Amino acid sequence: MVSFILMGGFVLFCALGVPVAVAMITATFAAAWYMDLPLDALIIKLADGTNQIPLLAVPLFVLAGAIMAEGGMAARLIALAKALFGTMKGGLSLVNVGASTLFGCISGSTVADTASIGSVMIPQMEKEGYPRIYATNVTMAGSLQALILPPSHNLIIYSLAAGGVISIPALFLAGIVPGLLMALSLALLCLYIARKHNYPAGDPFALSRAWKAFKGAFWGLLTMVIIMGGIVSGVFTATEAAGVACLYAFAITMFVYRDYRWADVHKLLFAVTRTCSAVMLMLAAASAFGYIMALEQIPLMISQAFLSVSKEPWVFLLLANIALIILGIFMELTPMLLICVPIFMPVITELGIDPVHFGVVMVLNLGVGLITPPVGATLFVGCAIGKVSMGEVTRTIWPFYVALGGALLIVTYVPALSLWLPNLMLGK
Repeated sequence: MVSFILMGGFVLFCALGVPVAVAMITATFAAAWYMDLPLDALIIKLADGTNQIPLLAVPLFVLAGAIMAEGGMAARLIALAKALFGTMKGGLSLVNVGASTLFGCISGSTVADTASIGSVMIPQMEKEGYPRIYATNVTMAGSLQALILPPSHNLIIYSLAAGGVISIPALFLAGIVPGLLMALSLALLCLYIARKHNYPAGDPFALSRAWKAFKGAFWGLLTMVIIMGGIVSGVFTATEAAGVACLYAFAITMFVYRDYRWADVHKLLFAVTRTCSAVMLMLAAASAFGYIMALEQIPLMISQAFLSVSKEPWVFLLLANIALIILGIFMELTPMLLICVPIFMPVITELGIDPVHFGVVMVLNLGVGLITPPVGATLFVGCAIGKVSMGEVTRTIWPFYVALGGALLIVTYVPALSLWLPNLMLGK
């Protein structure tokens, strides 16, 4: 009965349009009341959900990405990508994907990526003869690389949801090759579409222009080196790296690029605080929700159900991918991580699946839900920036699902793509 109240109540509240965090808290308190569980125990669990030092990296990385996004970094990365990739037929679509790849290594956010890159690239692509809906789809699909390229705060949340026992540096390194594979799959799709529809080529390659663009983007690109170099070398932890990235991003934006006004800093801080507050509330709610799940042994029951189907790792990975794709359509990435990771961890441990590899697969899989109706946050932002309807996107974005699905399958069944960098750099 408790399981029915907890899970059924959560699903019911979500179906009624209640915010996910509120739905989780309400269902948790209802189940606790039925169990006659002391209120103090739940309050302690709510506090425990946000009382973790590694969690400080999330708001700090979000702030660093927001500073760079508002401070002109996106335009400089677009200029660099245009100089490198814009010469081929359909070159602006490749520029879009390339700029999103570079910006994803700085922002760690699909929404920031879509808003920053899309506001510049979508009008440019339309001016050059690309359909606006196509430009919007490229922008949204390209932004998903930010989910698994460092400094991805989603990988940090995955580590914390797994009990903090999975190395964040290993997860960061594990996301690099799959992220580049995503970029390659999208680039190949863009080349195919460009040839099919005879989209225009850009200006011929010029070394002087490429060098000028590189110099303009250099200080922003250095952010990636500072973050990953510091973490891998052991100079600082992921949390300390986030703090360093914040200070560096602020210094570059305000004193080097000087594209952002001091008078607007408070607006930026307010927006980041609002975003991070929602994440923290979600983490607190998930901690209490998971506590009731553990008491009722719900993760164990679901794990046994998976294992009863098959004990072959490839079968579980297939079933997990199908389940996550379906669930990701109806729920956002963060709550799905917080709910599903504790359920899946006993199964992957039993089957000998590397948790670092599974983390990349899981985040990449759920990321596709961000550009699918009805609740995809990146989809909403993309439609607003591109000034297109959700119906238009739904009818035309399916080739990008195919490209991303192909990349997901390769990442799922070729673990070496995720694991060779952590093994090489960290001796994992």
